[in-house]
Amino acid sequence: MLFTLAQNNTGGAAAGIAGMIGLLIYLAIIVLVIAGMWKMFTKAGQPGWAAIIPILNLYFICKIAGRPGWWLILMFIPIVSLVIAIIVMLDLAKSFGKGVGFAIGLILLGFIFIPILGFGSAQYQGPAAG
Repeated sequence: MLFTLAQNNTGGAAAGIAGMIGLLIYLAIIVLVIAGMWKMFTKAGQPGWAAIIPILNLYFICKIAGRPGWWLILMFIPIVSLVIAIIVMLDLAKSFGKGVGFAIGLILLGFIFIPILGFGSAQYQGPAAG
């Protein structure tokens, strides 16, 4: 006996559409974060275009927070980078007149709090550290 199984292929199309929607949401979040970072840099008197260059933007975030540029090197050391990133985010929040709660938001939900910093009413008050 020979049995033929019918295959339903509609699940693949639905998965493809869901994947495309997920990709569009992901790209929208990336664009929003870059635009927020661009605005944050210009508020701090730094070039906005630096937001789109991956490692250079970390250097400028250190400058805005008042930390020396060589701290960028520390961000490439595995466990040290976590501590350095937390310190820099705390100083970044203080540089814009925000408190510890906002700094925790930058640390845990940066993709939400960076656009808030850039597009919100926060004004740059100078480097917090140094």
